[in-house]
Amino acid sequence: MFITGYVIMPEHVHLLVSEPERATLAAALQALKQSVSRRLIGRREHFWEGRYYDFNVWSKSKRIEKLRYIHRNPVKRGLVQKPEDWRWSSFLHYATGVEGAVEIESEWTGRRRERVGQPLLVKGTNDLDA
Repeated sequence: MFITGYVIMPEHVHLLVSEPERATLAAALQALKQSVSRRLIGRREHFWEGRYYDFNVWSKSKRIEKLRYIHRNPVKRGLVQKPEDWRWSSFLHYATGVEGAVEIESEWTGRRRERVGQPLLVKGTNDLDA
């Protein structure tokens, strides 16, 4: 699966992801949670909640709406003044092409891949007008 957008908040995370190619979303998220949990062994008793909320995004306008929502979450919570001030988000990638804490799939990363001879995996995702 590809990560299209994210924001990591103090007590939760928002992810905008593609449909996994070889498994269900539940299986992909389970693998992600297990990977993170293995790295955190001994630091916390419990890191993940038992359930996640998912929402299917079928259109460009809904994708933009969801990206705006997750990128503005730190501002809404009063953690920063502007989305670009929150370091743990894909906002700056969409605004400038700069890689963040998590590599996301976008036209920026697609173009970098094409320059080194790798195939473009996702087309038309760099349409966020933050």
